[in-house]
Amino acid sequence: MKITQKAAYILGLVTLVSCNDSLYQNTEISGERIPVDQQIKEDTAITNFIQPYKEHLNVTLDSTLAFNPTSLSKTDGTLNTAIGNLMADIVMEQANPVFKKRTGKNIDVVLLNHGGIRSTLNQGNISARSAYALMPFENEIVVAELNGLKIMEMLRYLEDAGTAHPVSGIKIQVNSDYKVTGAQIDGREIDSTSNYFVATSDYLQQGGDNMNFFKNPVALYNVDYKLRNAIIDYFSKVDTLDAKIDDRYIVVK
Repeated sequence: MKITQKAAYILGLVTLVSCNDSLYQNTEISGERIPVDQQIKEDTAITNFIQPYKEHLNVTLDSTLAFNPTSLSKTDGTLNTAIGNLMADIVMEQANPVFKKRTGKNIDVVLLNHGGIRSTLNQGNISARSAYALMPFENEIVVAELNGLKIMEMLRYLEDAGTAHPVSGIKIQVNSDYKVTGAQIDGREIDSTSNYFVATSDYLQQGGDNMNFFKNPVALYNVDYKLRNAIIDYFSKVDTLDAKIDDRYIVVK
């Protein structure tokens, strides 16, 4: 039996309407808020199962790695702080050997962000838990190759911020209005025709904290090293922390 084009169209339309009638129905959904509090009884089987793992994790996190002779806070300085300098120097010391082995190049500058320092480091013994408090995020260290003009943009960003963003490998002098009056990388004035390798976190390289000068670098290198792991590794290899405010970023009147 042959079906005309018009008959086929009508048959398809009837089928579509019939399917729509059967597929779509009104549904009522209700929800209930269940508070997680002391009224919920503990499942002892689950508690007993995880207890040995919990004890092992606590021992790992709380074992002493190094000694901190004085309390360190990111509020202790204007343009550079002891804790910020420590973090930037840790990135330089821990990441540069990895970067050099892979590329044959050295990291020139480290730039982190003041807001990324999430805790103080108390005086006394410090542990892996201290590092987790200091850097709770899963940020990776990356190295962006920036030309000299991008470095100038970075300096203008620091001018406008007037904040102790942690730096290493660079010295910056500003006036009382926080305008840059001088800047040197590895002891030399910045060359607008040269490229520089700047280590930072993947968050900042992607424009976090409005650090847009990191976007579209000449090249971008992954170090495959979490910032927190670099801190833990550094704590593990030193006996006593040596962190101080210095002249790497200062006001010169």
